[in-house]
Amino acid sequence: MEKRSGIFAGDNPFDIARRWLNEAEESEINDPNAIAMSTVDADGLPNVRMVLLKEIEDDAFVFYTNYESQKAQEIEQAGKAAFVMHWKSLRRQVRVRGVVTREDGPKADAYYKSRSLKSRLGAWASAQSRPLKSRTSLMADVAKITAQKGTNPDRPPFWGGYRITPLEIELWADGDFRLHDRFQWRRPTLDDAWQVTRLNP
Repeated sequence: MEKRSGIFAGDNPFDIARRWLNEAEESEINDPNAIAMSTVDADGLPNVRMVLLKEIEDDAFVFYTNYESQKAQEIEQAGKAAFVMHWKSLRRQVRVRGVVTREDGPKADAYYKSRSLKSRLGAWASAQSRPLKSRTSLMADVAKITAQKGTNPDRPPFWGGYRITPLEIELWADGDFRLHDRFQWRRPTLDDAWQVTRLNP
């Protein structure tokens, strides 16, 4: 295996992904932490949507959502998900496929409390992914929740985090003449060591 250098330097894909995200925070205009996350429903039909990645841990990627949403139901059913994080300004992307577990303890509480009050109240008011009569009815629900919960609401029991622990991570950088650089970290199970392979563009 060739020695990786430059933007691909290092043996730990999480460190490289964190480094790239830090660079993107300086160059991307909006939401450098946005990921396109894919799940499948009970019939195997794929579903993809944009969510915000909140942390790259030493061994996982973490985001937060409503546990009663469609994405959460599909995650709970399959126990797996995939995402891609793409930065046009850097001409790079990170692709991840892996297993998913809940982040439903003190860490989720702390993140919830770090959000703006309106976002915290919105999490209580929104029945995410389910039919909505009108924008007016949603705002009425927000007003009702605000009166009930006050200015320091606890995290809703139906809202928290998910941790995606990868079986595959691919780091991709745009190359001249479509000759891109692609390196894939892959392991059969979470207990196995990473195998790193350069892929054809």
